[in-house]
Amino acid sequence: MEKGMEFLPVSREEMIDRGWYYYDFLVVTADGYIDHPSFGTTLIARLLESRGYRVAILPQPDWHSAEDFRAMGKPRYGVLIGGGNLDSMVAHYTVAKRRRTRDLYSEGGEMGKRPDRPTIVYANRVREAWPDVPIVIGGLEASLRRFAHYDYWDDKVRRSILFDAPADLLVYGMGESATAEIARRLARKIPPSELTDIPGTAYITDQVGELKFHRADAPGYEAVCADKAAYARATKIEYDEHDPIRGCAVVQPCEGRYLVVNPPARPLRREELDALYALPYTRQVHPMYKNGIPAIEEVQFSITHNRGCFGGCNFCALAFHQGRMVTSRSIESVLEEAELLTHEPGFKGYIHDVGGPSANFRHTSCQKQKRCGMCKNRSCLAPEPCPNLDADHSEYTELLRRMREIPGIKRVFVRSGIRYDYMLQDKDRSFFKELVKYHISGQLKVAPEHCVSSVLDYMGKPHFDVFLKFWRQYQKLNEEGGTEQYLVPYLMSSHPGCTLSDAVELAEFLHKNGRTPEQVQDFYPTPGTLSTCMYYTGIDPRDMSEVYVARDPKEKAMQRALLQWSRPEKRALVVEALEETGRTDLIGYEKKCLIRPRKGEPYGQPPVKPERPERPEKPERQPRRKKEASGNRGRRGTTERPAAAGRSAFCGAAGAAERGKRRWDCQIRGDDKKCDGFCGMLEAMRRKKACVSTGFLL
Repeated sequence: MEKGMEFLPVSREEMIDRGWYYYDFLVVTADGYIDHPSFGTTLIARLLESRGYRVAILPQPDWHSAEDFRAMGKPRYGVLIGGGNLDSMVAHYTVAKRRRTRDLYSEGGEMGKRPDRPTIVYANRVREAWPDVPIVIGGLEASLRRFAHYDYWDDKVRRSILFDAPADLLVYGMGESATAEIARRLARKIPPSELTDIPGTAYITDQVGELKFHRADAPGYEAVCADKAAYARATKIEYDEHDPIRGCAVVQPCEGRYLVVNPPARPLRREELDALYALPYTRQVHPMYKNGIPAIEEVQFSITHNRGCFGGCNFCALAFHQGRMVTSRSIESVLEEAELLTHEPGFKGYIHDVGGPSANFRHTSCQKQKRCGMCKNRSCLAPEPCPNLDADHSEYTELLRRMREIPGIKRVFVRSGIRYDYMLQDKDRSFFKELVKYHISGQLKVAPEHCVSSVLDYMGKPHFDVFLKFWRQYQKLNEEGGTEQYLVPYLMSSHPGCTLSDAVELAEFLHKNGRTPEQVQDFYPTPGTLSTCMYYTGIDPRDMSEVYVARDPKEKAMQRALLQWSRPEKRALVVEALEETGRTDLIGYEKKCLIRPRKGEPYGQPPVKPERPERPEKPERQPRRKKEASGNRGRRGTTERPAAAGRSAFCGAAGAAERGKRRWDCQIRGDDKKCDGFCGMLEAMRRKKACVSTGFLL
């Protein structure tokens, strides 16, 4: 593996400097240009370059006109458009639909470098610049919006992005193999209208006709707009057919035409992944950005080793984008990249992450998937692990061990996310032990998300007892290793199926265990997830049952406030939530209470302190009598003192007996603590007397 020395050209001038008087493909991206394998645009561009094509990149062009596009010159074969590593609407808006202040994928984190829904905007500008050039859209934004979908920001169902972006084809998922095949055919002058049989693509047609793949019909755009039950049925079909082995082509009518989504492309084999990540990336931000791009900071010294996720969280778009079938790079490929990082400027000996969507996934969850595909109506891990689950961390453990031995590497961390439920299924605890010993930087981030079983079922997460089991084992391993490391649980509020009472229950658990969440994420209805379908329809598409949904902003704010009860600014919302749920018993002075009442509030009263009995008046002091002169003055130990008058009453054997009797009496009365203090004082006095007489410290 060699580090690249050149960036791909980003202007006509740079193409001419290379001696190019034509080029083949233009890759347009809504992100700033970072030549690093963590960015999908870069992966696609470098792949096409490795196939012998001349590729230029146009990052964040001015979308107000087509001039920036025309300035690049018309490509010979086509334009590829991506909306960036993150969905643009998520990048621009919070879950409360407020405009964010920073864009991590733009120079200096500055907002305004790209439009909302850039895939649509860029495609229209390209069509304006070159009416006859083939246009292919792809990336996360296009992938999740390939079907008719609920749009949270418009609060309505939008048609497939292909109808709004005037493109010839849409590539979804991890699009390397589909893009390479499209490029090969376009280079042979095959019209885009004939590219209808490529897995991992979608297109629009007036007549469906005969398809290469088996066909599955989904309710049309008009139907899903008018009927939420139809929307839920369509979502179920789209998920069921998202499988590279058993999946069908899904046909969805829309306004007199048809959207055809072919089955997903097969995941890249290990050898193909190795070759992809061995391409000559510079691993740097393009020098035209004087203020840098913040997104590089998280990935510059991190390594991606896998793809896909069979965890199947319903609120995560990963399964609908990358798929549930896990593939991974070879150990040698990852080690070569790690060794390359040791020579990077600014490397201080720390690999920040060796992960992916779920860092401890290295292979398919069972061998059957390679022949038959993923199970249609079954999850691999939740609510119970599948009996066929192959939980094996041996390869990942070996990878981390060998990485630690590379000269120049001090520590290797895993922080992208551990599936603790999967890890607990591995009978060999070697990985768990080494994770705790070597690969945590004080904190391990995990995502139990909630503690109520019904909510976790809607989330597609394991039940909470699994997390508690993991927590206990984690604490035990830290105790055994003499380390003090913490768990940072990620929690989610307002997920479909979560009521205000459920949020109270989670707050109670956190309070009982002395936990203050570092991060609370309100559920964000992003396109293409099962949870978003539940949010919009109030229906669970898996069984068509009704689901409670917290849509009111006030209720969502209360759910969030309950998980942050200790913050003073959240108090009013917490009180209101507890009143609404009839749980005002949690406002008071008892140990179980979340908050204390304020003056004038009709909730729990402070404990009444017992009144002290009045002390009897002290008798008047009698004047001291002068001692008579004694003839024995000056002779040590000749004057006897009555035992009752001095501390020596509890010295010696008699004193020990008396102390024992006093202790027993105290225990009977329940005053043992008081006795310990009193008897201890007497013992100290005895020791002091012995010191004076002997000169030794007892």
